[in-house]
Amino acid sequence: MSQFWHQALGIHEQALNLFGRRARILASNLANAETPNYKARDIDFRQALTQASASAVPMSRTHAGHMDVMEGAGSKAVLYRQPTQASLDGNTVEPHVEKAEFLQNAIRYQASLQFLSNRFKGLKLAIRGE
Repeated sequence: MSQFWHQALGIHEQALNLFGRRARILASNLANAETPNYKARDIDFRQALTQASASAVPMSRTHAGHMDVMEGAGSKAVLYRQPTQASLDGNTVEPHVEKAEFLQNAIRYQASLQFLSNRFKGLKLAIRGE
C-alpha cells in the first residue's frame, strides 16, 4: 500500500485486522465451552495494536510461504483469561463473558468501519473539489 493510503487510512487498517483476529479467538473460546481442560484466550488489544502499528513501513506478504503480517503482530498479546468461577473439568470458558466480549468486539469493529467509510467519503469530496 502506498504511503498516501497508509496515512489516509490511519490505524484503522491494523485495528480491523486485530478485531477480526480477536473475533476468531473469542469464537474458538465459545466453540470449546464444553471441552475439558480448554483454557479461554483473549488478546490484549492495546498491546497488539501498538505492536502492529509500530512499523513505520507497512509490510505485505509477497510469497505464499511467508508468515502473514498480522499473524506475528500481537502474538505476545494473546493471553489466557482468568475465570471468576472455574469449572470442575478444568475448562475456563465462561460463555456469558465470552458473548459479552464478542459483542463489544463486534461493536468496535463496526465503529472502525464507520470511521473508514467517513474517511473515504471525505477523500471522495476532496477529489471532486466539493
